[in-house]
Amino acid sequence: MPDSVLAYVRSPEKQRQLHAKTLKVVIISQIFGGAGLAAGITVGALLAQDMLGTDSYAGVPTALFTLGSAGAALGVGRLSQRYGRRSGLASGFLVGGLGAIGVILAAIWSSLPLLFLSMFIYGAGTATNLQARFAGTDLALPAHRAKAISMAMMFTTFGAVAGPNLVKLTGKLATSLGAPALSGPFMLAAAAYIIAGIVLLIFLKPDPFLVAKAIAYEESIRTQATEAEHTHVHESKLNKKGIALGASVMVLTQIVMIAIMTMTPVHMKHHGHDLSHVGFVIGIHVAAMYLPSLVTGILVDKFGHIRMSYVAGITLLLSGVLAAFVPGDSMGLLVLALALLGLGWNFGLISGTTAIVEATTPHDRAKTQGTVDVLIALAGASGGALSGMVVAHSSYSILSLAGAILSLLLIPIVLWTRKQ
Repeated sequence: MPDSVLAYVRSPEKQRQLHAKTLKVVIISQIFGGAGLAAGITVGALLAQDMLGTDSYAGVPTALFTLGSAGAALGVGRLSQRYGRRSGLASGFLVGGLGAIGVILAAIWSSLPLLFLSMFIYGAGTATNLQARFAGTDLALPAHRAKAISMAMMFTTFGAVAGPNLVKLTGKLATSLGAPALSGPFMLAAAAYIIAGIVLLIFLKPDPFLVAKAIAYEESIRTQATEAEHTHVHESKLNKKGIALGASVMVLTQIVMIAIMTMTPVHMKHHGHDLSHVGFVIGIHVAAMYLPSLVTGILVDKFGHIRMSYVAGITLLLSGVLAAFVPGDSMGLLVLALALLGLGWNFGLISGTTAIVEATTPHDRAKTQGTVDVLIALAGASGGALSGMVVAHSSYSILSLAGAILSLLLIPIVLWTRKQ
């Protein structure tokens, strides 16, 4: 064990200081990371629609970067488990930045194969942005884990809201450089992801996850063998339950959120809204995804992730019903529907994440977190891919109602996992 890590293992005060420093570094990286992820969800479907000339496959870019985030989640989780959060998170953001550069080149060259490949690689940034929420929990006290998760997520808001509302400005920048307007947001994404990666690479040390692993190891060798064996068997049963619950909640909320969000820009375009309107609605949606995080974290710590999972399902139900029946030219009601969609996702993600953190130990935590995030990403990819086809063959209203019905599954799933 390196002396730099050992010094923190033996000093609770140093652990507290490192936890505070980790939160600051993660917050800074998340501000940039939020700006990076906003490009794909705001104009990804519109870029595909322009290049393909049809709505049927407008959800493919969202599906691809979400699918890419699945592979990246696994890679970032494994890297973090072995080498620490610094290596895993920095690598993911830098790869995501390269993917954004590829999207820009694909738009300039009108190359669909390059667009699809680059959107897949760009997904690494999305996966990393999500996994960064775990870094704040490594040294957090058990009673404050949800709050630590929420701190990282809340500050994603600043970049994530700025991104969609800079669509018009970045579009003008792109056209002034001789590139298509829709490639502008990806120019912002490339710079934002790369900066986020560099911040983590330089400042996230000593690595909080490696320190947490060392603390767990020190505690384990102090425990008698019989007690350790008994505790392990008991925790193993609880772990499987907690992981199943956390994964189920996050997978369902991801499917519903991605499906409705993906086709909202296309739906708005059909009703005469311009890019600035689209950017505003998506900006509000993303703000609702991240800005309430601190309050959500406190609520989860106080009332538990089980109750907040029920709240997530009810909020998503209201969002889907409202989106289904709102007139396409009503900005106010669209904003409300997408805000509720983001809020329901926020409730579900923080509740599910807390369940996963509570169900794991440092010896398997990062790897398990990465594996669960793979399932979340695959769920989002499915929602993104199918959303365009559903709308093309029926309507945006049918898609939204399907999402509302699906969100109700959260209630029996939570009840089922509690009875196991």
